[in-house]
Amino acid sequence: MTIDIVQNSSAMAHTATYKSDQQIEAAAQIAIASRRRKVVVYRLALLVLLLGGWEVAGRTGAIDPFFFAMPSQIAIRLWTWIVNGTSQGPLWFEVWVTMEEAIIGFLTGAVAGVLAGIALGRNQFAADVFSIYIRIANAIPRIVLAPIFIMAFGLGLPSKVAVAFVMVFFVVFANAFQGVREADRAMIANAQILGASKWDVTRSVVVPSALSWIFASLHVSFGFAIVGAVVGELLGSQHGIGQIIAIARGSFDSPGVFGGMVVLIVVAMLADYIMTAIEHRIVKWRPAPLSEQS
Repeated sequence: MTIDIVQNSSAMAHTATYKSDQQIEAAAQIAIASRRRKVVVYRLALLVLLLGGWEVAGRTGAIDPFFFAMPSQIAIRLWTWIVNGTSQGPLWFEVWVTMEEAIIGFLTGAVAGVLAGIALGRNQFAADVFSIYIRIANAIPRIVLAPIFIMAFGLGLPSKVAVAFVMVFFVVFANAFQGVREADRAMIANAQILGASKWDVTRSVVVPSALSWIFASLHVSFGFAIVGAVVGELLGSQHGIGQIIAIARGSFDSPGVFGGMVVLIVVAMLADYIMTAIEHRIVKWRPAPLSEQS
């Protein structure tokens, strides 16, 4: 009889604990969903406030719509481009030209930056030799190289890719190099004790440790790749969003300038979303950010 009472009490306590854990988890999920909805609402409210204030300021004369086109004018220009195309051709083609230049420059610059960062991060002597030259190259404003690349490679794709490449390379290189240097020394020592070769240590310990640093740089550097491609197009091109902006600037068409900027923002945000999804699939082991846990 006593044993049955003890067993029943234990079972009831276990059931109560299980229900309590479920309730805590459910409450946490509800709180997270509520926070996300609140963030979305505040973001939309801020956007409406900014655009509405901008529109009102333009219509009341607080700002000059000739120089700062109102959101309604920008929306009309974007719709015209979508339906009828731009003066250079269909909008999608102009976007593709800029994205082709940015993507090629981004991929080549990112790969070169990662490889160079890992190689120098794992070789102290090579890092000491090349460090002074890397600092000198990094001190040069990359944008000023655009005219040189245009003179060397012409107005076509290669010159824009070259500008995007140099915009991306140094950002990715610096993060990859620092990520390798920040790798856990204890894990490296343990891997070496277990007989891992230098390549095994680099592949299995150092590179995974540096992935967070590398992906952090990729989010920023794709924006730089777009900047490089657009700057090259502004200086000289036949197609692309930069060329559309340059034509609008030359004709004092502020809705066209702002419309081109909006297109670039949309494309950059979409690319950042795709990159974030890829990052989450590759580094599943990394803990979720604090904002996603509270």
